[in-house]
Amino acid sequence: MGENFIRDPHTGHQTTGHEWNGIIELNTPVPRVIYFFLAITVIFAVGYWILMPTWPIGTTYTKGLLGDDVRADVTESVKQAALQRAPWASQIESKSFAEIEKDSALMNVVRETGRTLFGDNCAACHGREAKGNKGYPNLTTQSWLWGGSPEAIAETIRVGINSTHPDTRSSQMPAFGRDGMLQRPDIDKVVAFIRSLSHPNDKTIAADQATAGKEVFAANCASCHGEDAKGNQEMGAPDLTDAFWIYGGDVQSITNTVWGGRNGHMPTWEGRLTDLDRKILALYIADLRSEKP
Repeated sequence: MGENFIRDPHTGHQTTGHEWNGIIELNTPVPRVIYFFLAITVIFAVGYWILMPTWPIGTTYTKGLLGDDVRADVTESVKQAALQRAPWASQIESKSFAEIEKDSALMNVVRETGRTLFGDNCAACHGREAKGNKGYPNLTTQSWLWGGSPEAIAETIRVGINSTHPDTRSSQMPAFGRDGMLQRPDIDKVVAFIRSLSHPNDKTIAADQATAGKEVFAANCASCHGEDAKGNQEMGAPDLTDAFWIYGGDVQSITNTVWGGRNGHMPTWEGRLTDLDRKILALYIADLRSEKP
Protein backbone atom coordinates (compact mmCIF):
# COMPACT_ATOMS: atom_id res chain seq x y z
CA MET A 1 0.00 0.00 0.00
CA GLY A 2 1.44 3.44 -0.94
CA GLU A 3 2.12 6.00 1.72
CA ASN A 4 2.00 9.21 -0.41
CA PHE A 5 -1.03 10.71 -2.17
CA ILE A 6 0.19 11.71 -5.61
CA ARG A 7 -1.55 12.99 -8.71
CA ASP A 8 -1.79 10.70 -11.69
CA PRO A 9 0.05 12.36 -14.61
CA HIS A 10 -2.25 10.81 -17.25
CA THR A 11 -5.71 11.64 -15.84
CA GLY A 12 -4.85 14.46 -13.45
CA HIS A 13 -6.77 12.70 -10.63
CA GLN A 14 -5.22 12.33 -7.21
CA THR A 15 -4.57 8.79 -6.04
CA THR A 16 -6.01 7.28 -2.85
CA GLY A 17 -2.71 5.90 -1.66
CA HIS A 18 -3.87 2.33 -2.24
CA GLU A 19 -1.88 0.01 -4.46
CA TRP A 20 -2.46 -3.65 -5.40
CA ASN A 21 0.12 -5.56 -7.41
CA GLY A 22 1.43 -2.36 -8.95
CA ILE A 23 -2.03 -0.94 -9.73
CA ILE A 24 -2.62 2.42 -8.06
CA GLU A 25 -6.22 3.37 -7.21
CA LEU A 26 -7.40 6.78 -8.46
CA ASN A 27 -9.69 8.99 -6.43
CA THR A 28 -12.07 9.45 -9.37
CA PRO A 29 -15.13 11.66 -8.70
CA VAL A 30 -18.66 10.31 -9.27
CA PRO A 31 -19.76 11.15 -12.86
CA ARG A 32 -22.13 14.12 -13.00
CA VAL A 33 -24.66 12.08 -14.98
CA ILE A 34 -25.18 9.90 -11.90
CA TYR A 35 -26.07 12.98 -9.82
CA PHE A 36 -28.41 14.05 -12.62
CA PHE A 37 -30.35 10.78 -12.62
CA LEU A 38 -30.43 10.68 -8.83
CA ALA A 39 -31.92 14.17 -8.83
CA ILE A 40 -34.52 13.18 -11.44
CA THR A 41 -35.46 10.15 -9.33
CA VAL A 42 -35.93 12.24 -6.20
CA ILE A 43 -38.00 14.86 -8.08
CA PHE A 44 -40.17 12.10 -9.60
CA ALA A 45 -40.70 10.42 -6.21
CA VAL A 46 -41.67 13.67 -4.50
CA GLY A 47 -43.97 14.56 -7.38
CA TYR A 48 -45.61 11.14 -7.30
CA TRP A 49 -46.14 11.37 -3.53
CA ILE A 50 -47.87 14.72 -4.02
CA LEU A 51 -49.98 13.86 -7.07
CA MET A 52 -50.97 10.21 -6.49
CA PRO A 53 -52.47 8.21 -3.60
CA THR A 54 -49.44 7.19 -1.62
CA TRP A 55 -49.11 7.22 2.15
CA PRO A 56 -51.23 5.23 4.60
CA ILE A 57 -52.76 7.34 7.37
CA GLY A 58 -54.45 5.15 9.95
CA THR A 59 -57.54 3.69 8.26
CA THR A 60 -57.17 5.80 5.11
CA TYR A 61 -54.39 7.17 2.88
CA THR A 62 -53.30 10.38 1.17
CA LYS A 63 -55.50 10.89 -1.90
CA GLY A 64 -53.05 12.93 -3.99
CA LEU A 65 -53.81 16.12 -5.89
CA LEU A 66 -54.98 14.15 -8.96
CA GLY A 67 -57.45 12.15 -6.89
CA ASP A 68 -56.74 8.98 -8.85
CA ASP A 69 -58.44 5.90 -7.34
CA VAL A 70 -57.72 2.47 -8.85
CA ARG A 71 -60.58 0.90 -6.89
CA ALA A 72 -62.99 3.46 -8.35
CA ASP A 73 -61.58 2.75 -11.82
CA VAL A 74 -62.17 -0.98 -11.39
CA THR A 75 -65.67 -0.39 -10.05
CA GLU A 76 -66.47 1.77 -13.06
CA SER A 77 -65.03 -0.83 -15.43
CA VAL A 78 -67.18 -3.53 -13.86
CA LYS A 79 -70.21 -1.26 -14.13
CA GLN A 80 -69.55 -0.61 -17.81
CA ALA A 81 -69.03 -4.31 -18.46
CA ALA A 82 -72.35 -5.08 -16.79
CA LEU A 83 -74.07 -2.50 -19.00
CA GLN A 84 -72.54 -4.10 -22.08
CA ARG A 85 -73.64 -7.56 -20.92
CA ALA A 86 -77.16 -6.48 -20.04
CA PRO A 87 -78.81 -6.89 -23.49
CA TRP A 88 -77.76 -10.49 -24.03
CA ALA A 89 -77.67 -11.41 -20.34
CA SER A 90 -81.36 -10.60 -19.91
CA GLN A 91 -82.20 -12.76 -22.93
CA ILE A 92 -80.25 -15.75 -21.63
CA GLU A 93 -81.85 -15.35 -18.21
CA SER A 94 -85.40 -15.20 -19.58
CA LYS A 95 -85.24 -17.74 -22.41
CA SER A 96 -85.37 -21.51 -22.06
CA PHE A 97 -82.38 -23.71 -22.82
CA ALA A 98 -84.00 -24.90 -26.05
CA GLU A 99 -84.73 -21.36 -27.20
CA ILE A 100 -81.15 -20.27 -26.57
CA GLU A 101 -79.72 -23.27 -28.41
CA LYS A 102 -81.75 -22.26 -31.49
CA ASP A 103 -80.51 -18.66 -31.34
CA SER A 104 -77.16 -18.52 -33.15
CA ALA A 105 -76.32 -15.03 -31.86
CA LEU A 106 -76.89 -16.03 -28.23
CA MET A 107 -74.96 -19.28 -28.71
CA ASN A 108 -71.98 -17.29 -29.98
CA VAL A 109 -72.09 -15.36 -26.71
CA VAL A 110 -72.43 -18.62 -24.78
CA ARG A 111 -69.36 -20.10 -26.50
CA GLU A 112 -67.23 -17.01 -25.87
CA THR A 113 -68.33 -16.37 -22.29
CA GLY A 114 -68.62 -20.05 -21.40
CA ARG A 115 -65.04 -20.73 -22.48
CA THR A 116 -63.78 -18.21 -19.94
CA LEU A 117 -66.08 -19.48 -17.19
CA PHE A 118 -65.04 -23.06 -17.86
CA GLY A 119 -61.35 -22.19 -17.88
CA ASP A 120 -61.63 -20.28 -14.59
CA ASN A 121 -63.76 -22.82 -12.72
CA CYS A 122 -63.80 -26.27 -14.33
CA ALA A 123 -60.58 -26.79 -16.29
CA ALA A 124 -58.53 -27.61 -13.19
CA CYS A 125 -60.34 -30.97 -12.96
CA HIS A 126 -61.83 -31.59 -16.40
CA GLY A 127 -58.97 -30.12 -18.44
CA ARG A 128 -58.87 -27.05 -20.65
CA GLU A 129 -60.46 -28.98 -23.53
CA ALA A 130 -62.98 -30.67 -21.18
CA LYS A 131 -61.51 -34.07 -22.10
CA GLY A 132 -61.31 -35.07 -18.44
CA ASN A 133 -58.56 -36.64 -16.37
CA LYS A 134 -58.39 -39.85 -14.38
CA GLY A 135 -61.14 -39.52 -11.81
CA TYR A 136 -62.82 -36.66 -13.70
CA PRO A 137 -65.18 -37.39 -16.61
CA ASN A 138 -64.73 -36.36 -20.23
CA LEU A 139 -67.47 -33.80 -20.91
CA THR A 140 -67.27 -33.97 -24.69
CA THR A 141 -68.77 -37.44 -25.08
CA GLN A 142 -72.30 -38.87 -25.03
CA SER A 143 -71.59 -40.69 -21.75
CA TRP A 144 -73.10 -38.88 -18.74
CA LEU A 145 -73.55 -40.01 -15.16
CA TRP A 146 -76.47 -37.71 -14.34
CA GLY A 147 -77.74 -36.75 -17.78
CA GLY A 148 -76.28 -34.61 -20.55
CA SER A 149 -79.13 -32.24 -21.29
CA PRO A 150 -78.45 -28.56 -20.49
CA GLU A 151 -81.07 -28.75 -17.73
CA ALA A 152 -79.41 -31.81 -16.14
CA ILE A 153 -75.95 -30.31 -16.46
CA ALA A 154 -77.14 -27.04 -14.89
CA GLU A 155 -78.55 -28.95 -11.92
CA THR A 156 -75.32 -30.89 -11.44
CA ILE A 157 -73.34 -27.65 -11.51
CA ARG A 158 -75.74 -26.12 -9.00
CA VAL A 159 -75.83 -28.86 -6.37
CA GLY A 160 -72.65 -30.82 -7.07
CA ILE A 161 -72.04 -34.53 -6.48
CA ASN A 162 -71.51 -35.79 -2.93
CA SER A 163 -71.04 -32.13 -2.03
CA THR A 164 -72.05 -29.98 0.93
CA HIS A 165 -75.21 -28.76 -0.80
CA PRO A 166 -78.42 -30.00 0.92
CA ASP A 167 -79.77 -31.15 -2.46
CA THR A 168 -76.51 -32.65 -3.70
CA ARG A 169 -76.56 -35.54 -6.13
CA SER A 170 -75.36 -38.57 -4.16
CA SER A 171 -73.84 -41.84 -5.33
CA GLN A 172 -71.20 -44.27 -4.18
CA MET A 173 -69.69 -47.43 -5.59
CA PRO A 174 -69.43 -50.02 -2.79
CA ALA A 175 -66.08 -51.61 -1.97
CA PHE A 176 -67.05 -55.19 -2.84
CA GLY A 177 -63.64 -56.64 -2.10
CA ARG A 178 -62.41 -54.54 0.79
CA ASP A 179 -65.72 -54.91 2.66
CA GLY A 180 -65.91 -58.66 2.02
CA MET A 181 -69.00 -58.67 -0.19
CA LEU A 182 -67.17 -60.56 -2.95
CA GLN A 183 -64.21 -62.91 -2.89
CA ARG A 184 -61.29 -62.33 -5.22
CA PRO A 185 -62.25 -65.12 -7.68
CA ASP A 186 -65.70 -63.58 -8.11
CA ILE A 187 -64.17 -60.13 -8.58
CA ASP A 188 -61.93 -61.50 -11.34
CA LYS A 189 -64.99 -63.03 -13.01
CA VAL A 190 -67.08 -59.87 -12.91
CA VAL A 191 -64.13 -57.79 -14.15
CA ALA A 192 -63.80 -60.16 -17.12
CA PHE A 193 -67.52 -59.79 -17.84
CA ILE A 194 -67.43 -55.99 -17.59
CA ARG A 195 -64.43 -55.79 -19.91
CA SER A 196 -66.16 -58.07 -22.40
CA LEU A 197 -68.99 -55.53 -22.64
CA SER A 198 -66.76 -52.62 -23.67
CA HIS A 199 -64.10 -54.76 -25.42
CA PRO A 200 -66.14 -57.40 -27.28
CA ASN A 201 -63.28 -58.23 -29.65
CA ASP A 202 -60.59 -58.61 -27.01
CA LYS A 203 -59.31 -62.19 -27.37
CA THR A 204 -57.41 -62.00 -24.07
CA ILE A 205 -60.67 -62.10 -22.10
CA ALA A 206 -61.40 -65.67 -21.02
CA ALA A 207 -64.88 -66.58 -22.27
CA ASP A 208 -65.60 -68.88 -19.31
CA GLN A 209 -64.61 -66.12 -16.85
CA ALA A 210 -66.84 -63.62 -18.60
CA THR A 211 -69.77 -66.04 -18.62
CA ALA A 212 -69.37 -66.76 -14.92
CA GLY A 213 -68.97 -63.04 -14.26
CA LYS A 214 -72.35 -62.32 -15.83
CA GLU A 215 -74.03 -64.13 -12.95
CA VAL A 216 -71.95 -62.24 -10.40
CA PHE A 217 -72.90 -58.98 -12.13
CA ALA A 218 -76.61 -59.82 -12.11
CA ALA A 219 -76.52 -60.58 -8.39
CA ASN A 220 -74.40 -57.61 -7.26
CA CYS A 221 -74.20 -54.86 -9.87
CA ALA A 222 -77.36 -54.85 -11.98
CA SER A 223 -79.42 -53.05 -9.34
CA CYS A 224 -77.40 -49.88 -10.02
CA HIS A 225 -75.95 -50.32 -13.49
CA GLY A 226 -79.00 -52.06 -14.97
CA GLU A 227 -79.39 -55.59 -16.26
CA ASP A 228 -77.94 -54.46 -19.60
CA ALA A 229 -75.12 -52.56 -17.83
CA LYS A 230 -76.19 -49.35 -19.61
CA GLY A 231 -76.13 -47.41 -16.35
CA ASN A 232 -78.75 -45.39 -14.50
CA GLN A 233 -78.68 -41.59 -14.63
CA GLU A 234 -81.11 -41.38 -11.74
CA MET A 235 -78.43 -42.91 -9.52
CA GLY A 236 -75.31 -41.60 -11.24
CA ALA A 237 -74.32 -45.16 -12.20
CA PRO A 238 -72.18 -45.17 -15.39
CA ASP A 239 -72.76 -47.07 -18.60
CA LEU A 240 -70.29 -49.98 -18.57
CA THR A 241 -70.75 -50.91 -22.22
CA ASP A 242 -69.15 -47.90 -23.87
CA ALA A 243 -65.50 -46.91 -24.25
CA PHE A 244 -65.55 -44.04 -21.74
CA TRP A 245 -64.08 -44.71 -18.30
CA ILE A 246 -63.55 -42.23 -15.50
CA TYR A 247 -61.03 -44.32 -13.56
CA GLY A 248 -59.69 -46.43 -16.43
CA GLY A 249 -61.01 -49.43 -18.36
CA ASP A 250 -58.02 -51.76 -18.13
CA VAL A 251 -58.08 -54.89 -15.98
CA GLN A 252 -56.22 -53.38 -13.05
CA SER A 253 -58.27 -50.18 -12.96
CA ILE A 254 -61.60 -52.00 -13.06
CA THR A 255 -60.34 -54.45 -10.43
CA ASN A 256 -59.34 -51.55 -8.18
CA THR A 257 -62.79 -50.00 -8.64
CA VAL A 258 -64.66 -53.20 -7.79
CA TRP A 259 -62.35 -54.00 -4.89
CA GLY A 260 -62.10 -50.58 -3.23
CA GLY A 261 -65.19 -48.78 -4.50
CA ARG A 262 -65.44 -45.21 -5.76
CA ASN A 263 -66.87 -42.07 -4.22
CA GLY A 264 -66.49 -39.21 -6.69
CA HIS A 265 -66.90 -35.60 -5.68
CA MET A 266 -67.90 -32.41 -7.45
CA PRO A 267 -68.39 -29.19 -5.45
CA THR A 268 -71.57 -27.18 -5.52
CA TRP A 269 -71.21 -23.97 -7.51
CA GLU A 270 -74.40 -22.32 -6.33
CA GLY A 271 -72.62 -20.08 -3.85
CA ARG A 272 -69.77 -19.14 -6.18
CA LEU A 273 -71.40 -18.67 -9.58
CA THR A 274 -74.54 -16.69 -10.37
CA ASP A 275 -77.64 -18.26 -11.91
CA LEU A 276 -76.66 -16.66 -15.22
CA ASP A 277 -73.10 -17.99 -15.13
CA ARG A 278 -74.26 -21.52 -14.31
CA LYS A 279 -76.78 -21.41 -17.15
CA ILE A 280 -74.10 -20.27 -19.60
CA LEU A 281 -71.75 -23.01 -18.39
CA ALA A 282 -74.43 -25.68 -18.82
CA LEU A 283 -75.14 -24.51 -22.38
CA TYR A 284 -71.43 -24.30 -23.16
CA ILE A 285 -70.74 -27.84 -21.93
CA ALA A 286 -73.77 -29.25 -23.74
CA ASP A 287 -72.55 -27.53 -26.91
CA LEU A 288 -69.15 -29.21 -26.57
CA ARG A 289 -70.85 -32.57 -26.62
CA SER A 290 -73.11 -31.66 -29.54
CA GLU A 291 -70.08 -30.88 -31.70
CA LYS A 292 -69.16 -34.57 -31.65
CA PRO A 293 -70.39 -36.81 -34.50
